[in-house]
Amino acid sequence: MSPYSSNIAASGPRHKRRLIALIVLSAAVIILAIVYQKIMSSHANALWSIVRRCVIGSQANRNPAPCASVDSAEGFVIYKDLTGNTQYLILPTSKITGIESPAAWAPDAPNYFAQAWTATELIDQKLHRTLPRTDFALAINSISGRTQNQLHIHVDCIQPDDKSVLEHVSAGIGTSWQPLPVKLSGHQYRAMWLPGSMLGQRNPFQLLASSLTNPATEMGGHTLVLVGAERNGQDGFILLDGKAPDWAVTIAPLIKLGFGSGEELEDHSCRIANAS
Repeated sequence: MSPYSSNIAASGPRHKRRLIALIVLSAAVIILAIVYQKIMSSHANALWSIVRRCVIGSQANRNPAPCASVDSAEGFVIYKDLTGNTQYLILPTSKITGIESPAAWAPDAPNYFAQAWTATELIDQKLHRTLPRTDFALAINSISGRTQNQLHIHVDCIQPDDKSVLEHVSAGIGTSWQPLPVKLSGHQYRAMWLPGSMLGQRNPFQLLASSLTNPATEMGGHTLVLVGAERNGQDGFILLDGKAPDWAVTIAPLIKLGFGSGEELEDHSCRIANAS
């Protein structure tokens, strides 16, 4: 037998062992993903359970605990998140999974972002001072960027660096969607200027949905951030839209990888309060 033939014969068992090892590794990854998904699924409805407790308590004895408040007429609760001293969550009293749910951006949908903006007053109360509107950010994460299956908007202080970046480019942001010329917390966003001290009837979910080709399939991959702003002495908002990679959204039901998380623009330690 020639040396060449011997090498071919010897390589056969090696290839077989590598193939077996690859199959075993792939099976292990799949099993771990399934186990992880089951563990996460068991906790994914924790916020919905809290909402139900708050609503029941409010109706039974006018005690919204563990929520800060329950507004049954408008259909939302305000809950003090366990992370950070100043972070609050706005959650619907109805079962709405997240940003991908048509109920969030239907023509008659409540304006949850407008309701969330009112919760910034609770941050002022926590800090025993009044922060400028430019210190606040409201965020909802994409399917890949969240761990809970109940729509919730994070209300907290903005990251100081991101505030500085937005103030620098604010003058160039128009009243329709356009790419932001700089990254925020290392990620690309597009932006829109919304004039006025309050949102009124302008619903960020609807503003995003109307810009997409197929909202029913695309909304879940997006993250929205609403930042309080001022320009030329006038109050307003900067609405930001980020997007998770398509592949991250596809595997999101199995494992959450944190892509499309606008919450990254918030600072749950609210360092900016020391500079205001």
